[in-house]
Amino acid sequence: MSDRTLRWRHCLLRHHAHDWAILIALAIFELLLLKVIHPFRRYMNEYMINDLRFPVKSFTVPIAALVVISFAIPLLFILGYYVFKRNTRDLHHAILGLFFTVIITSVITDSLKNLTGRPRPDFFWRCFPDGVPHFKPISGDVACTGSAGEVRQGYKSFPSGHASWSFAGLGYLSWYLAGRIKFAGHRGRIIKFVIAALPLVGATLVAISIMNDYWHHWSDVVAGAVIGTNLCSSILPKFLTAVALSQVWSLGRCATGSNSR
Repeated sequence: MSDRTLRWRHCLLRHHAHDWAILIALAIFELLLLKVIHPFRRYMNEYMINDLRFPVKSFTVPIAALVVISFAIPLLFILGYYVFKRNTRDLHHAILGLFFTVIITSVITDSLKNLTGRPRPDFFWRCFPDGVPHFKPISGDVACTGSAGEVRQGYKSFPSGHASWSFAGLGYLSWYLAGRIKFAGHRGRIIKFVIAALPLVGATLVAISIMNDYWHHWSDVVAGAVIGTNLCSSILPKFLTAVALSQVWSLGRCATGSNSR
């Protein structure tokens, strides 16, 4: 690897240092949303809670599997493309875009969860694990006897994190594949469309599974899918294109290193 190539790569990272700093700040804020900030406790009386008696089930797609599906798999495709093309600029911007997509999706999703405090379909059993309901004498609000963690989790139905994450990560992969296989070309359009659409099929299956597990109402899943799809297909690609054009390609001292490396 030449000194000129190394200088170009350092220049690339230096001019995007603020982007990575923003990502770190967003990741810290996401941890606060998950661990420190509690969801809004929505009023629930004995009539309202009767519709929330669905059984408590474990995830069909566990959190660890969701991370692999929505982040690790797109990352592997990006790294695989780099192995064949050796394009550092493409690698950097693709990974930066993936991180932004996933983290911003997480922040928006968990912020809405905490703000809305919508009860999950299985809220009754989270609130009253022994099946005996208790209500406050004056307000008539639920007096939960379940663990604090389970009750807090029960107020995080809207929107679906599984749906938003899967559509954000796999939707990003879909756009990435469409661009790399020249989806807009004239040859092999059907097979190209199928390849680009496969990640979205996977995202749909993940979203359906979480609804069948009674962790979310159908509207939670739709909202999560809309959030993830919008972020991966509209806001972030435009932002990253602007960053690439204004901060890297037009910088003579970076561009002189190598067109691809």
